[in-house]
Amino acid sequence: MTSQHDYKSDLAFLDDQRGPMTERLRGWCAINSGSSNLDGLKAMHAALAEGFGALGADIETIPSRAHPVVTREGEKIEQPVGDMLRLVKRPQAPVRVLLSGHMDTVFAADHPFQGETFLDDDTLNAPGAADMKGGLLVMLHALQTIERSSLAERIGYEVLINADEEIGSHGSAHMLTEAAKRAQFACVYEPALADGTLAGARKGSGNFAAVIKGKSAHAGREHHLGRNAIAAAADFISGMDKLSGQREGLTVNIARVDGGGPNNVVPDLAVVRFNVRLEQPDDSEWLMQQANALIDDIDKREGYSAELNGGFTRPPKPMTPQLEKFFLSLRAAGEDLGLTIDWKPTGGCCDGNNIAAAGIPVIDTLGVRGANIHSAQEYAKLDSLVERAKLSALLLLKIAAGEIENPGAAAEARS
Repeated sequence: MTSQHDYKSDLAFLDDQRGPMTERLRGWCAINSGSSNLDGLKAMHAALAEGFGALGADIETIPSRAHPVVTREGEKIEQPVGDMLRLVKRPQAPVRVLLSGHMDTVFAADHPFQGETFLDDDTLNAPGAADMKGGLLVMLHALQTIERSSLAERIGYEVLINADEEIGSHGSAHMLTEAAKRAQFACVYEPALADGTLAGARKGSGNFAAVIKGKSAHAGREHHLGRNAIAAAADFISGMDKLSGQREGLTVNIARVDGGGPNNVVPDLAVVRFNVRLEQPDDSEWLMQQANALIDDIDKREGYSAELNGGFTRPPKPMTPQLEKFFLSLRAAGEDLGLTIDWKPTGGCCDGNNIAAAGIPVIDTLGVRGANIHSAQEYAKLDSLVERAKLSALLLLKIAAGEIENPGAAAEARS
């Protein structure tokens, strides 16, 4: 359809929302919702259910699958994960979008970064302010704007807010994939950079733990009887570190080594934790071959055993022609609001990687403008709360009106 729709009237709802949005953001940031803080996640879940419940959508709580982890002692356990929040409204509408976000942060209940500081009238320093409680507010207010529009009946949406994004979405990735199959395109509310630049193509990511076991012995009297697990781990670490750059864009980051004890004891255990980032999907198989070869070399040594745990949970998200067209549509919507929308590739990853792998175009930095995420210097620019809510609302309204082509309609028609 052609559009003569009065978008300005729809968006006017947001003009006086900065104050209420700021106060709600402060309240949400005051709730510690670190990925392992199940009580805090439960409280955050309740706060989100209250806020999003006003949309009048079908709302439900969905349990997450347990998260497999390797302890410092090298044991494999299943770690409980917070529940997901899911909303569905008008699933049979001609425009169907998945909106995704996460309620967890990287700041545990005992982390020193818990309070808020106003760096200036427009800058809030608080845990999760940018990543991504501010983004969840942007999503909520964009949907509130949609519900007030005469175009609302043309827009169906599914909202999925998980509680384990910061630890890889092991317990919720299956739900993201299923939801993506029901949608034509997706919007994810990770923060943009402070200047408003969005993430375009993203690298894929995998997290691993190599468990290397040897044999303890007295370091002086019977050193020859020991099998030093940390020394073997050093061989593994050296081999893994040399893989960085052997494929374009591939990096290996050795993050932590657990094990060892008193100086006079040969250590019998080492747990090596590392992360891999890559640009090309096929490089994951190559990386696994290299890592397993290093593990096998140690495992074959007399008195040693070695095992590799983990895997790739975030596939690369390339800048496809379909995705680039979606970004250009967002840029056009931004121009109507006086905003310059740019994007660039990044080594970071998020749930947008998983959604893109399910086959639909996704823009995954539609949240607030901010910076210094994953640190005690994290901040959100408060003027971007309304700004970005208007951007998302206008994008969806223009797609509903037919003024912007539905980003996923062509692929849907082919299927």
